[in-house]
Amino acid sequence: MSSDIVNALTISARGMRVQGARIRVIAENIANADTTGLTPGSDPYSRQTISFKNILDREMGIPLVEVNKIESDKETPFKLEYNPDHPAANSEGYVKLPNVNKMIEMMDAKEAQRSYEANLGMIEQSRGMISRTIDLLR
Repeated sequence: MSSDIVNALTISARGMRVQGARIRVIAENIANADTTGLTPGSDPYSRQTISFKNILDREMGIPLVEVNKIESDKETPFKLEYNPDHPAANSEGYVKLPNVNKMIEMMDAKEAQRSYEANLGMIEQSRGMISRTIDLLR
C-alpha cells in the first residue's frame, strides 16, 4: 500500500478524532446551558472551549492535528436574570446564568459535523483506491 494513501488515512482519522472531541464539548455546553449555581451568588456552568494544535508525527513524517486544551470561556460574561425566589439568587435577587449561547453552539456543531464528514469522505476515497488497486492486481 502506498505511503501516500496511508498518510491520507492517518491524517483523516486524526481529523475525525479531534472533531469528535469538539462535538462532545459542544454537547456538554448545550446540556448545561441552563445550569445555574446552587448557592446565593455562586457562578453557574461556564462554557467550555476547545483548541487544537498541529504536531509532527516523526515516525511517518506527516503533520497531524490534536486537541491542545479544553478550558472555560473566561471572556464571555455570565448573563443576569432577576429571579429573587431562585436558590442561587444574590442579595439583589439576580441569578447568574451560564455564558452559553445555544445558537453559537449549534453553528459550531454543524461546522464540526461537516469537518468530520469531510474527513470520513477522504477515508472512503482512500479505501476505494485501495480496493481498485487490489482488483487490478488480481
